[in-house]
Amino acid sequence: MKINGTEFELGAHTYVMGILNVTPDSFSDGGKWNSLDRALKHTEEMIRDGADVIDVGGESTRPGYGDILPDEEEIDRVLPVLTAIRERFDIPLSIDTYKSAVAEAALKAGAGLVNDIWGFRYDSRMATVTAGYGAACCLMHNRKEPVYENYPEDVKSDLSESVSLALEAGVEKGQILLDPGIGFGKTYKQNLILMNRLEILNELGYPVLLGTSRKSMIGLTLNLPPEERLEGTLVTTVMAVMKGCAFVRVHDVKENKRAVQMTEAILAAERG
Repeated sequence: MKINGTEFELGAHTYVMGILNVTPDSFSDGGKWNSLDRALKHTEEMIRDGADVIDVGGESTRPGYGDILPDEEEIDRVLPVLTAIRERFDIPLSIDTYKSAVAEAALKAGAGLVNDIWGFRYDSRMATVTAGYGAACCLMHNRKEPVYENYPEDVKSDLSESVSLALEAGVEKGQILLDPGIGFGKTYKQNLILMNRLEILNELGYPVLLGTSRKSMIGLTLNLPPEERLEGTLVTTVMAVMKGCAFVRVHDVKENKRAVQMTEAILAAERG
């Protein structure tokens, strides 16, 4: 997979995607990085701590969130940040959006990956826009309601539909990541079950990105607020490495990077 010209050797290593929310109302760090100077400083910190990709988001997408942000307002939030990062740092960039207008503006500004929480199933133009720029994509599983006939096989089926949309639009097979969508369209128990069975997504033949950082699954398990969910997040990162995930998407880059390195060293010892 190539993102902004950087090649990622998927299957041999778990990469770290750092989260940059330029929103006033994100569930975990809303308002902390929604000025250009603070966003750039945090980007520099994440790069120093070992981030392989920076994922920029301009709208809170937490479950139960209220009104949808207008395209132009979302573009106004992310474009200056994306442009400034591209000018100052040599780091692959992802745009976290489910809207084709925002994705296109971000790709023009230099993003190399589209991270869509609806897996190209919300906006019919998303797949075409992504393919048109030769970009990579992350297709996340999501449903409006956590109702399934055969869970988690239904998750695989939904993701297969997302993959078909991408391929039919011309996205290259090697440019597709899948995200199980922990915390989206699933009950607390369903999230835990899918975490324990992440390896079933490998059966689809595409690399997996896991995004669990500070999410409600961890908060409900440990009875902790978002800012105290690091240890729980690290457990899920270790599991991601053990189950062959290609990426983890996290807020706390340094700590998760170390967890990845330690887990990979342990797993490599017997192979070596």
